[in-house]
Amino acid sequence: EGVPGLARRLGYSSRHLGRLLTAELGAGPLALARAQRAHTARALLVGTDLSASDVAFSAGFSSVRQFTETIGEVFGMSPTALRARRSRAAGAVPVGEIDLALPARGPIDTVGLLGWMRAHAIPGVEVGGDTSFARVIRMPGGPAWFEVRRDADSRLRLRARLTALADLGTLIARVRRLFDLDADPLAVDEALVRHPELAPAVAAIPGVRVPGAMDAAEMLLRAMIGQQISVASARTMQGRLSAELGERTDVGGIPLTLFPDPAVIAERGFDVLRGPEARRRAIVEAAAALADGSLSLGPGDDGVEQRARLLAMRGIGPWTADYVRMRVLGDPDVLLPGDVAARAGAAALGLPSDPAGFTRWSERAAPWRSYAMAHYWYAAPVTRAWRTPTPSTESEPAP
Repeated sequence: EGVPGLARRLGYSSRHLGRLLTAELGAGPLALARAQRAHTARALLVGTDLSASDVAFSAGFSSVRQFTETIGEVFGMSPTALRARRSRAAGAVPVGEIDLALPARGPIDTVGLLGWMRAHAIPGVEVGGDTSFARVIRMPGGPAWFEVRRDADSRLRLRARLTALADLGTLIARVRRLFDLDADPLAVDEALVRHPELAPAVAAIPGVRVPGAMDAAEMLLRAMIGQQISVASARTMQGRLSAELGERTDVGGIPLTLFPDPAVIAERGFDVLRGPEARRRAIVEAAAALADGSLSLGPGDDGVEQRARLLAMRGIGPWTADYVRMRVLGDPDVLLPGDVAARAGAAALGLPSDPAGFTRWSERAAPWRSYAMAHYWYAAPVTRAWRTPTPSTESEPAP
């Protein structure tokens, strides 16, 4: 869509968008896109043995010359010199696989992140362990498999197998969103620790993160399936749905199942889902709206408008709409007063646990109520297992 399309999506003129980005980030949209291509190319240079020309075109450059000039301007060295400086610390990388670091501001609560992913992992689609999380996802160029793994220094690394290498930049962006790697943990912790009731929780879990979403449509359907049932029951239902309706795929020799496409759920999901008829019908209707485009969700949505669109649909209440806003938009200031586990965690921290009192007290945690929610969840008796290591036989994903 180019810069005009981006401006339309954001509700600005192209000129005003350029002024805003330059004022806030020091560069206009074209320069930022160029830098993004450069960083994608760097990831390919240091994480693969692809030729320079393959790296150039996979990263989105129109020519090898443009690629070489941009790398020199952005990183101050040639592509060859940049590749020569890569670290071999991660060991040998299998053919067809990419292995690269995922930088993040510290501190970072990798225990909570991976524990959350493990607790919510859909059988057959996702595999969560104490030190890793892996899954398959649809990308513009075809299915992609990835694994995020914590190394000995608690840093995160990404392994990936892609149908199309041009999808790498998009995959990295989605993984960073899923693991909330662009958060500012110092600002969050500094704000929350000012409240004596939260200070012990922040001290115990510095750098808490709020998991995001890799696919907005999938996140909505998973949230609706999980309404008013336990996390374990939701996983079972989501696993059944995926086993029955998910597309089988093979990326780099790994047999995988993709979470079902909304159009397939709309057509066949009612008979596969279990539970009250009204809930099953609401899930199918939401899937149909996502499939035909009458409901569009994405990380660039306006939060107020997205919430209103969701609340207008049958079977979607405030908890689901706000949970989707938290996960899909990465909104840092969402409170879920209807969440029983969060209120139980608040009680464990010595805070009011009735909905009204919980809401009133949490106002003081603004604009970081989503991160306060993470602390509430981790303090709840029912979710403390998320931070407890699993037996070694279950802690590692399948290759």
